[in-house]
Amino acid sequence: MPTTKHAAVRAQQRAIPPLIDRWLDEFGEESFDGNGLVRIFFSHKSVRDMKRSLGRRPVALMNHYLRAYRLESTDGKAITTGWLTKHIRRK
Repeated sequence: MPTTKHAAVRAQQRAIPPLIDRWLDEFGEESFDGNGLVRIFFSHKSVRDMKRSLGRRPVALMNHYLRAYRLESTDGKAITTGWLTKHIRRK
């Protein structure tokens, strides 16, 4: 997945490891934010899928990082990464 320099810098500043970025690619749920961006995050369903695929123990050890998210443009380029601080409202 291509990233911008800004996204790489933010991931490093916010201590989001590359493994979590790969998990977001593989298991993350996509939600359109209404401004032309796609938010990728870990939902309850995606965490359940990770536990089935990777096992309970690895997911439990990385539980702290499951509040990470990534914003992408519609062409698939990562714009920024961060930590969820609020509940994501979905309709």
